[in-house]
Amino acid sequence: MSSTVSKNNSIVVTGAAGFIGSCLVSYLNSKGLDNLILVDEFERNDKLNNLVQKKFSHKIERDLFFEWLEETKPGIDFIFHLGARTDTTEFDYAVHQRLNLEYSQDVWNYAVLHHIPLVYASSAATYGSGALGYNDDHGTVNTLEPLNPYGVSKNEFDKWALRQHSTPPFWAGLKFFNVYGPNEYHKGRMASVIFHAFNQVKQNGYVNLFRSHRPDYKDGEQLRDFVYVKDILHICYWLMKHQPASAIYNAGTGKARSFYDLALATFAGMGIPPDIRFIDMPEDIRDKYQYFTEANMTKLKTAGYTNAFYSLEAGIDDYVKNYLITGNYY
Repeated sequence: MSSTVSKNNSIVVTGAAGFIGSCLVSYLNSKGLDNLILVDEFERNDKLNNLVQKKFSHKIERDLFFEWLEETKPGIDFIFHLGARTDTTEFDYAVHQRLNLEYSQDVWNYAVLHHIPLVYASSAATYGSGALGYNDDHGTVNTLEPLNPYGVSKNEFDKWALRQHSTPPFWAGLKFFNVYGPNEYHKGRMASVIFHAFNQVKQNGYVNLFRSHRPDYKDGEQLRDFVYVKDILHICYWLMKHQPASAIYNAGTGKARSFYDLALATFAGMGIPPDIRFIDMPEDIRDKYQYFTEANMTKLKTAGYTNAFYSLEAGIDDYVKNYLITGNYY
């Protein structure tokens, strides 16, 4: 079904000060939508610039959000629930359970009660080692074995959502693959490999990539589905406008590329001859490391999504030249 979002009612964006959330706020602004309710933890100074010059109507602290909704009773046309604890090196599951599972259940239940369409962020981390493939059919969700507490929490919510008899009028869970792009300056160790490669080249003139610790992959030839954040924004907006069948959808490019290719594209964007070196992978992540991820994008395309995706080279070129070199935000 198709939907019209009114200028009078609001759109909620959780995780609005974060990487994808702040880019989505900017994208919605570019579409003339500025009656936005932003939800996040806003005290972090390193995320403040993500929202500079963005237009919105309300900024609500995450822990006060539901209380605020009860008091204010705003008209809401759509919810983008992108807020989460995304640190894959956070091994205290209780943190992930509270923020990624229980908070998401609260968002879902509010959307059900008030008949609000919902898009929420799942993750390709739910696929674990990839032994069962990267197909977003609902039949595999219960059999997936994520490799870290973050992935477990995301998969637990997917499983919970699929069990619900009461649902929002439309809902979609997006399994984000390796998203990169502007506004990830604050993410530290969890920022994209492109971000780290750029800063390594700037500082040292070369890039370190992990050696392969498997005989079937050469050094630097480990493969990922790297997806430019601008493609993610197009998908989110398309889902809001068109509201196809409610489902969990993969959100990648459908084309795995190597870290070596990524490094070459980063050097090219910077206009510097490539100097790629290899280091051992830290032992604490070796047994949890994915050597191959690639989104099967058939379901989203069958639902009617026809936009072309940025190639790795085109996405990195745009990111490096228009954001990383200049320090600009999206």
